Amino acid sequence: MPLDSTLADALCPAPLRGEVRTPPPGPASAALLARLAVVEAPAAHDLGRGGRPPVWTRAEGALVWDADDNRYVDFSAGFGAAAVGHAHPRVVAAAQAQAARLAHGFGDVHPHEARVALAERLAALAPFPDARVLFAQSGAEAVELALKTAQLVTGKPGVLAFIAGFHGQSWGALEVSGFERFRAPFEGASPAALHPRARFAPYGRCSRCDLGLAYPACGLACVREAGRILENAEKRLGGVGAILVEPILGRGGDHVPPPEWLPGIAELARASGALLIADEIYTGLGRTGALWASVDVGVTPDMVCAGKALGGGHPLAAVLLRAAHADAWQAATPWSGETLHSSTFYAHPVACAAALAALDVIAEEDLVDRCATLGLRLHEGLAQLALAYPDQVREVRGKGMIAGLVLAAPDLVHAVIAECLAEGLILLPGAYEGDMIALSPPWTIDERQLAWGLSVLDHMLHARAGHDAPADADRDGDGTTD
Repeated sequence: MPLDSTLADALCPAPLRGEVRTPPPGPASAALLARLAVVEAPAAHDLGRGGRPPVWTRAEGALVWDADDNRYVDFSAGFGAAAVGHAHPRVVAAAQAQAARLAHGFGDVHPHEARVALAERLAALAPFPDARVLFAQSGAEAVELALKTAQLVTGKPGVLAFIAGFHGQSWGALEVSGFERFRAPFEGASPAALHPRARFAPYGRCSRCDLGLAYPACGLACVREAGRILENAEKRLGGVGAILVEPILGRGGDHVPPPEWLPGIAELARASGALLIADEIYTGLGRTGALWASVDVGVTPDMVCAGKALGGGHPLAAVLLRAAHADAWQAATPWSGETLHSSTFYAHPVACAAALAALDVIAEEDLVDRCATLGLRLHEGLAQLALAYPDQVREVRGKGMIAGLVLAAPDLVHAVIAECLAEGLILLPGAYEGDMIALSPPWTIDERQLAWGLSVLDHMLHARAGHDAPADADRDGDGTTD
């Protein structure tokens, strides 16, 4: 049953909210899906397994339109990449101007102006002084660059990563991602075939403790267990040169570890001589209400991987590293003088220009602070849903504009997401166990759109619960609870 139009009007003006005229996928989307299924291999779509998504044609701010002119509010921000909103005017203008002036660069051979400017800007944002920058085209590549750096600096091949950690699906990033279901098809008979250098420790995800313990009575046993695994890996792998960690577990379930957990992991790195790599592809640049989530809990990593929000919707990521560690690349340069890491589209000019504009928007529109304040409203709304529907909602996780609504079962997650999509709200499934709705709206989303989206979720959960009235945290859109 659709959301009541009177309530919807009270929450959000019609042009700003979702409107589905043709149940997705409509005929135009269906025709495009049929064409795609014929020509694209099923590595990045599930059409052969019954997937029937709408096909996007344009987007603006928090709104997305499909090929059938259905309009949606995007609570995923396109996997978090549209942090400043889809097609932000300043980002679009910068990309267009750069494309008209210099659309392609020359990789490691001849740099370009936008690359210089962005490197300077990122170095200034690093959580340590005298920083250096390496560019990548994706978060996965940035992680691999950081791992290459760690091996050059320490001479140690091993990596300590974490169960349920996710760092990408390219070969090297998959090697250190703690998702068995993504690794299994490539491991064959031996797990060591894919990750011979990686060992996995329990993450500080207290509501799903891998050790079966309870915080704080456990005394952070997961940190002690990580130390034990690290010590064993030092002996078996010829040394561990990197500890790779997400300050907040993203795809693994939006788990926020205890505040002393990451400092404990950082101390393990310091004591062992491993470099601490903070994968802030998802958390970084403000999404949690702090510029860097690792620094927010008192940790200064040796390297930071940034991405998603960085490119303003364009494929760009980066590694921020200390100058002393950057020197290892120079020392390892082969006799031929060729660089050890580059690509045809390294520091692509259009992506760099878009990133500079996105960083301007983040700074000038105070989006880091907005993530903190608007994130509170998001989490308060989800907490009310948890109270109203205890049989369906198990937990609310996350921080800032990262939020996870844990439901009773994965099947329920997929059903609610499908029902919300039919109402015009885009959501994603998430978590290591697959039982969570992941919410990461654009940081520029209108508060009325946020209220409307929460009301849609409320409506769908209410319809399944058989309650007399929805929880409806902000029914009239005035920012208060009735």
